[in-house]
Amino acid sequence: MEKTVSLRDAAVQLGKLVQDHKGVDVVVLDVTGRNSWADYFVIATVTSGAHSRGLQKNIYEQLKALDLEIHPARRKLPDGDEWTLIDLGPVIVHLMTPMARGFYDLEKLWFGAPNLLAE
Repeated sequence: MEKTVSLRDAAVQLGKLVQDHKGVDVVVLDVTGRNSWADYFVIATVTSGAHSRGLQKNIYEQLKALDLEIHPARRKLPDGDEWTLIDLGPVIVHLMTPMARGFYDLEKLWFGAPNLLAE
């Protein structure tokens, strides 16, 4: 019998995957109970649009390997590829350029949410 991966473990695995594929300053924030739409945010800085697209491909491949009942709901690709949001329901992945990450400062917005990669 295969062990089902918890959402927390899946979020951490996705964060590590992004780190392994050269995502910069990767954090996995546990925002459980802090909002009504997600439990975990994976946030990373990417170096280019091509880097972001490569990470997206790897994330979708990893999702197939995890034993989860979550599926990508939608992707947001704003003009200029500054910020890619991958909505997985309880897990939201944010791939941002340095400029977008500095401007939106999601870590400050979710100040106090534990970073699971720092544990």
